[in-house]
Amino acid sequence: MEQRSYRYYDLIMAAFVCVLLCSNLIGAAKQAVLDLPLLGPVTFSAGILFFPISYFFGDVLTEVYGYARDRRVVWAGFTALGFAAVMAAVVIALPPSDSRFMQSYQGQLEGVFGNSWRIAAGSMLAFWCGSFANSYVLARLKVWTSGRWLWTRTIGSTAVGELVDSSLFYVIAFWGIWQPGDLVKVALAQYVLKTSWEVLSTPLTYWLVGRLKRAEGVDWYDRHTNFNPFRWRV
Repeated sequence: MEQRSYRYYDLIMAAFVCVLLCSNLIGAAKQAVLDLPLLGPVTFSAGILFFPISYFFGDVLTEVYGYARDRRVVWAGFTALGFAAVMAAVVIALPPSDSRFMQSYQGQLEGVFGNSWRIAAGSMLAFWCGSFANSYVLARLKVWTSGRWLWTRTIGSTAVGELVDSSLFYVIAFWGIWQPGDLVKVALAQYVLKTSWEVLSTPLTYWLVGRLKRAEGVDWYDRHTNFNPFRWRV
């Protein structure tokens, strides 16, 4: 693969990592309920409102810059999640001062981030497997379709990637904490809603992909790419 720099690649990487961290550490543990038309009350993780944006960026990265450069972004996100988990564990483990506020604040920290190691473990494994599945499927479909029918690649790859992600994350992060029935309902709702989010964002995907391809002067096809997820070299 040719070595060259791109104007917007680093910006998209930063946005991807930011969305990944915030959606997994801030919203993942909260169960929310919305009364939807035809479906009635639907229980879901609050992080679902924002996490699909990471898959949106993953699709754009693979479509424009290719699997190998998306692979670097996936590893950057994976490392950021690992650091966040270690930081949360260290901050919680540090003894608080004797002030009334700090004693109360320590309990609040433990309530919000005390399960961070399981959330991070589930997030990291599910994200790693789901993201590479998403990128691999999209890259292969682009070659097989000769670059036509972008919507089939973005929706199809997301459907596969989110299935892998949803199958792993909630079992690892919340098994034994949530009731099994709630676990299944939230996982199914997450899969359906996140995949639906990708369908709804298709016009935005077309617009952004088109703009980036013109601005960067690139439209990568992974015909000879090494798809080994542990390979760092572009």
